[in-house]
Amino acid sequence: MNLSKNTNLKIGLSIIGVLFFFMILSIFWTPYNPYLIDELNRLKPPSFSHILGTDQLGRDILSRVMVASQGAFYVGFISVLIGGIIGSFLGTISGYFSNWIDEIISKIIDAFMSIPSILFLLVFITIFGKDLKNTAISIGILNIPTFFRISRSKVMEIKNLPYITWARIIGVKEIQIIFSHIFPNILSTLIVVGALSFSTAILTEASLSYLGMGANPPEPTWGEIIYRAQEYITTNPFYAFVPGVLISLVAIGFNLLGEGIKEYIKK
Repeated sequence: MNLSKNTNLKIGLSIIGVLFFFMILSIFWTPYNPYLIDELNRLKPPSFSHILGTDQLGRDILSRVMVASQGAFYVGFISVLIGGIIGSFLGTISGYFSNWIDEIISKIIDAFMSIPSILFLLVFITIFGKDLKNTAISIGILNIPTFFRISRSKVMEIKNLPYITWARIIGVKEIQIIFSHIFPNILSTLIVVGALSFSTAILTEASLSYLGMGANPPEPTWGEIIYRAQEYITTNPFYAFVPGVLISLVAIGFNLLGEGIKEYIKK
């Protein structure tokens, strides 16, 4: 497939690229110190000095939104990394052997999936404490069943193909077959799952932050900013509108990226 005709992939990469640049920029520069409290400039409307205005503590909203993007990408990356590595490994092993190993792992995954996601997240964060690291780990654990089921299914599809059977006949070790012949053939599918899981992770983190179970103050997150902005939605709508749009754009961008990769694979 001609990549120039893959609209989903182009739009998805463009959105993610802009947001990623926005995040990298915030590491080195923000218009103001995002943590600096200035009581004399509380709830200022958008102006040339403060493009998005200031919050209830006089902090520059644009600076806080920029810094919050770091947390969003951090949670997305770490959660996909955890879920992808553990889930894909277990799914590949389980799907290839399809014996008592598969039965035990599948039973454990099924039992875990019976636990409501929000309940697991709240219990995990309550036990280990609320910060971005624990949020990312908890969401990553929730990603494991998704990667497990996809990788297991794909491995079971291809493990009996002629070239795999031939590799067994000529004495290639099973561990080499798994990681040299099978896993590379399911990697593209896992990348699609990873892109979709990335957007889901950011939405989940925003929801937890909105509930007050995300990062610890004064560390900003998009969800926490929206929560704080509720009281001032009529006086400064940009306070809540901008982080809400950014969350939506990240979700749209990664979903389009996933669809674009899927289209490319099918062709």
